[in-house]
Amino acid sequence: MAQIYSATEMLERLVAFPTVSNSSNLEFVAFVKHYLESHGVAVTVLPNLAGDKAALLATIGPKKPGGVVLSGHSDVVPVEGQTWSADPWTLSARDGRLYGRGTCDMKGFCAAALAMVPQFQAAGLTRPIHIAISYDEEIGCFGVQPLIEHLVNKVPLPKAVIVGEPSDMNVVNAHKGTWALMTRVTGYEVHSSICHTGVSAVMSAARLVTWLEDQMMQNAAKAQMSPAPGAFTPPYTTLHVGRIKGGTSGNITAGYCSFPVDIRVMPNEDMDHWMALYLDRTASLQAELRQIRPEATISVEVKARVAGLAAEDGGGAETLAHDLSGNGTSRQAGFGSEAGLFQEAGYSAAICGPGSMDQAHQPDEFISLGQLQACTSFMQRLSQHLSA
Repeated sequence: MAQIYSATEMLERLVAFPTVSNSSNLEFVAFVKHYLESHGVAVTVLPNLAGDKAALLATIGPKKPGGVVLSGHSDVVPVEGQTWSADPWTLSARDGRLYGRGTCDMKGFCAAALAMVPQFQAAGLTRPIHIAISYDEEIGCFGVQPLIEHLVNKVPLPKAVIVGEPSDMNVVNAHKGTWALMTRVTGYEVHSSICHTGVSAVMSAARLVTWLEDQMMQNAAKAQMSPAPGAFTPPYTTLHVGRIKGGTSGNITAGYCSFPVDIRVMPNEDMDHWMALYLDRTASLQAELRQIRPEATISVEVKARVAGLAAEDGGGAETLAHDLSGNGTSRQAGFGSEAGLFQEAGYSAAICGPGSMDQAHQPDEFISLGQLQACTSFMQRLSQHLSA
């Protein structure tokens, strides 16, 4: 007989799977697949190339256009180095809160959607509800990309994608895009007394770092001059380097240096413009360095590219989320999500999920019972909407 779960009971099951991004999520996927199939729901599992992780897509209701995708991710951030007052992989309830890793980000949303499956089935849906669960969101939104490809090629066009990142059940209609890059500079080592005959990878890297900062300062100046800077904080594209590593000794020109680059792109700007601009700068500097030593190189590796979410004019997802949440206003988020990738693929997307990002990734992460109930009510209204 198919098991019936409340949202809290389902969350207890999901939290028990330690689906940290550097680990497999296959046991989590197997449990969800078995649960859905026990209720007669068809499930598509999309494994990664290594075969140690998988995304999942399930459809409840008729296979026709106009449905709604409820999108979540299975992976969570590590607990190592954090001080928890209880086992992070065992759901615990205290003072109206449910504690455990992933309760807020974002197994609470997944649990609410999965627990609603029997009600979705009984509602007589005239348009489908798709439950999409990805992997590796926390390290670059890699797992949602095969899901989106499958949706585009195999599933009748949904009218909206609701991504359940924690937003206190408020509607988020925009966030910045992200480039995560690793820059590596190879120089040529000589004694510092004849440094003009070598190439310092560290000093060359510093020129790129200051160029990035100059670009950001120009963006800040333009935003300050704007009569309507917008709601983002800060209201401009940022270019940041948080770590740099290289060199062997103070009296040797550095033979190698590397540093990560984090570019947060305003959603109304072209993501690829900023990448092209940086690649042009690295190419011109490399050409300059090779005039001194032909061995000098500069390479840029893309670690992640996460598209921004732009506010849609009369967007179906935002309008639907307003109706279902009872909150008629939208806001912008400082965090990235998979919503921008759905939008980039041609879907109307918005964020609305239970819990607060203030609790995400923290020790003693929690979601309130009130937020979980609000999410369940949201999905009950969605079921009624798609049954009309």
